[in-house]
Amino acid sequence: QVQLVESGGGLVQYGGSLKLSCKGSGFTFDNYPMSWVRQAPGKGLEWVSAIAAGGVAPTYLASVKGRFTISRDNAKNELYLQMNNLTPEDTGVYYCAKYRRVWAPAGSMDFDARGQGTQVTVLS
Repeated sequence: QVQLVESGGGLVQYGGSLKLSCKGSGFTFDNYPMSWVRQAPGKGLEWVSAIAAGGVAPTYLASVKGRFTISRDNAKNELYLQMNNLTPEDTGVYYCAKYRRVWAPAGSMDFDARGQGTQVTVLS
């Protein structure tokens, strides 16, 4: 079955950096676009970024554009999110997610699998 396992979260000071990783298995990783979403305390799920199956055409939530970089290594079945200049508003549980279809518009959350998440906490 499809499995997505995130890692790399942690506690970081305002302005710091973290790199999240997600290992996928149980599906043909390089056939699908992938996404990062997050959930802040007491709030709903928020789309953060996505990348096409071939690793091109990254898209970003406006508030993270220029600070976050999504990438993938299809040879390793891994998805990444480099997060720089973090602020307390970035605090939350970050999930990687697999899109249901081989194409998805920016901002779509039509996923058929999501990982368990990794906690990111940014101190002010």
